[in-house]
Amino acid sequence: METLSSTLDVIGTIMIAYAALSVHDRVRRDKKIDESVFRTMKWERSSGILGVMLIILGYFIGILNL
Repeated sequence: METLSSTLDVIGTIMIAYAALSVHDRVRRDKKIDESVFRTMKWERSSGILGVMLIILGYFIGILNL
């Protein structure tokens, strides 16, 4: 179960990092914020929330040693 805990933590961390980096890249590339950028930001927000939930789940699995 330690492997599952670590895997969820890594996946969650990568999802959050990807969400943060890709929105910055999109704004830098387009040099404006339009509907397309807002759609990307909405998806990345959901991805970031899921990433945080995976980190928390991985933490509890690690602590409870399920």
